[in-house]
Formats: sequence, C-alpha cells, structure tokens
Amino acid sequence: MDAIYSDFSRGQGEKSAILESALAPLPIDRIGSCRLVEEIASGGMAVVYKAVQENLNRTVAVKALKTAVAGDSQFAIRFEREALSLAQMQHENIIHVYDFLKERGAFFIVMEYVEGVDVYDLLERCGHLPVDVAAIVGVQVARALDYAHYRGIIHRDIKPANIMIARSGGVKLMDFGIARDPAFEDLTQAGTGVGTPSYMSPEQVLGDKLDFRSDLFALGIVMYQMVTGKKPFIEDEDRSVMQKIRLEKHPNPRKVNPDIPRELERILSRCLQKLPRDRWRSTQELVVALERFLAPRVKINYNARLVLFLKGQGLVRPEEAEKFLRPSMINGSSPSRPMVLEGTRAVTRRVAGLQGMITGAVALSVGLMHLAPVGTSFQGNSTMASLMPIKEPRGYLRVVANPWAHVFIDGKLVETTPIAEPIEVSAGIHELRLVNEYFLEQRHEILVPEGRKEKPTILRYTLERKP
Repeated sequence: MDAIYSDFSRGQGEKSAILESALAPLPIDRIGSCRLVEEIASGGMAVVYKAVQENLNRTVAVKALKTAVAGDSQFAIRFEREALSLAQMQHENIIHVYDFLKERGAFFIVMEYVEGVDVYDLLERCGHLPVDVAAIVGVQVARALDYAHYRGIIHRDIKPANIMIARSGGVKLMDFGIARDPAFEDLTQAGTGVGTPSYMSPEQVLGDKLDFRSDLFALGIVMYQMVTGKKPFIEDEDRSVMQKIRLEKHPNPRKVNPDIPRELERILSRCLQKLPRDRWRSTQELVVALERFLAPRVKINYNARLVLFLKGQGLVRPEEAEKFLRPSMINGSSPSRPMVLEGTRAVTRRVAGLQGMITGAVALSVGLMHLAPVGTSFQGNSTMASLMPIKEPRGYLRVVANPWAHVFIDGKLVETTPIAEPIEVSAGIHELRLVNEYFLEQRHEILVPEGRKEKPTILRYTLERKP
C-alpha cells in the first residue's frame, strides 16, 4: 500500500464505505479489543484505521486486509508473514506489531500508532528537504535496515510512502508486506520483480536473487529524491523507468541542487551503482558514512532537528515543539529553556571555561617572569614549560582482513577494510576487534610501538566463516 498511516495522509475516503468493503460482514466499529475511530490510509490491498485498544487504554493502528484480496491465498500468506516478521523485530526505527487477528475470514494487524507525516507527503508539501534533514532521515532508515539485514530480512519496497517521520522527531520504517524473510519460503517466483518500479534496483527489475544491497539502492533513490525533489530515474517517450534503472546512470544530484555537499553526493553515488558489488559492502558501512557526514553539521539531537524542521513547515505547533524539545522533568520541575538552547549554552560554557584557564596560565607565567631576578633563565623546568602539554607518543598500524571487516579499536569503530591510510593511535596496548556479519568475530590484544606514518605496523588476519 502507498502508506501505512499518517495524520497528514493523502487518500482520505468515506469511512463507512471503506469499512464495509474491507470488513464485511464484521461489525464496523470493533476488532478484538480495539475500537475503530477513523480510517487514516488506504491502498490496493489493505486499509489502516486509527483505533483505541481499550484493555490497555492506548491508541493503535489496525491494518486490515481487504476482503477483495483476502480470498487470494498468496495475499493472505504475505499479510500474516508481515505480522510474524515485524513481531520478531524490536528496533526504534521499525514499526512495532502488537497483535495479529483472524476474525470471520478477515485478517488484521494491530500495530504501533505514530502521529506524523510520511516522506511522500512531506515532499509533496515542501519540494525537497535540507541536506542535513534528509541525511538524518536516511541514517535512521539505514539503521532500521541494518537491524533487519542482520536477521536476513530484505525489505524490497523502500520508498518515501513507507518512511514515517513522527511529530516527536523519530523515523519509522513501515510496510514489510513483500519483505523476504529467511524464516519463510519465498513466495516470489524466479524471474519476477516485486516492489515499486521507480524504487527498484537493477537486479530487482530483472527478477534476480536479491540481497541487502538491493535495499541500499532503493534507499539511495529515496535520499536522492529528498535532497533534489526529483527521482533520479523518470520515464520518458524512449525508455520506461525500469529500463533507465537498468541502463542509465543517475543524473548528478549537484546539477539539480548545487547546495548538496560533495561528500553526500559521493554517498548517494555509491548507493546507486548498477552492480551490487560496487555499492556499500554492508548497511552498517552506509550508516557510518552518513553519521560522519552529519557529525560536523548537526550539533543537536537528530530528533530535535527534525522537530524544528516540522515546526518550520507548520506540521508541529510551536507549543508542541517546545514540549518535545524540553529535557525530561527532574524532581517535578522543568527547565525554562529547550534542550537545543541548553546544549548550545553548555558548549559555550565549556569553551569559555577553557579560555579562562588558558588566560590564567599565561597571566601566571608572565607574573612569575616579572618577579624573577634579572638574568634568571626560564628554560628547562620553567613554569611556562611545565604548563605546556606533554606530547603523547603515537603509533600507526595498517589492518588487513580477508575478506573484509569493520575495525574497532578499544570499542570504537575506526574504519572498514580495505583501509587507504594507516590508523593513528597512541603507542601502547589496545584491544582490536574485527566484525563481519558473515564471519566469526575476532578479538586481539595488540601492542602498537611508537612510529611514523610512513612505516606503520602491519597486522594481517583471515576471518573464519560462520558455521
């Protein structure tokens, strides 16, 4: 379906007519313990309603498979599998499933209700997104995919309508209706493409066997659209969308929007490579690249940045935005400033404090120089020299892992092999960890001697495939 649910969703219809077609001969106001309130989205196969789960007193969304397609066993099986797959996944960027119901031959999924807007409607409203906002949405979808991919689940339908931005700033990936889950037999016949044509990967168009890199291609299309306002592959008189995806290189996004930084352009380009082997080697690698892009550009909480953007678009009321931006109440009292401003002031205080320490040290050294007898030397163990920081000895290492690995040093991800430049660390003992989701993890205690970048310590490892 085009979207799971959205307070600002397109496609609103008459509740009674849709309810009757989707639920007949069931009562039109209740499913299990859920009292239906209103229809909030509708697609070709399903209808979604806002409801109240009365036994837990919470608002939920109820997704109902339309009776027109429920008789098709394949649609019914897919619908149930979606519920079973989602129920196994607990991630902040994936919609949560609470229950699956079968009543009088009809099928229902009770799931988390999110107040917000999907990216499709958001782009309809504002054309394109600021690059930092688009990257925040992209990195959170990538985190959701990384979680799913680790479990062998391929979404196969990444598109703007399946990405929800909550009013509180969270991002949720939705609609796993055609996802491929290794726990179930694939219902898709060989040579058959599934998904939304404009967001298919080349191998998806051909009906080839897919892996996680197909989702990365689709996410690349979505991020391209978010920063330019246009899809990279658009049908014309000569070629269809699917032909262009297979045969044509995507237009340079900077020619559409010159404000796109080159670093983000390179991230998008790698997602949109025609051959899967030329894309990111893992979903986590894409997450790291987007986080590296965002680090110098977004100094506040990512959710807070999205709330501020939604507020600017008139999708979140000012008083509502202030509530989301305030820190949690402590001992029943609430600070008077939003956390965004508090974070800025905290940084300012730290900088001011550092400047004060430096100024004090300089004043002390100058004063001592004036008090010292004429001719006194301040070389060697002078006060000024003692105030100077001691330079920590540094070492360099090059890690070679076959076939490849994420390299963690002392618990921090530093790079993914193959690595172009030697890794700089303090000389001494460190913990090295090599991670590849398809191979056994390795941990090593290493000694890095003091050295130069030109002559790094070389460490070579061969990973063992998981049984």
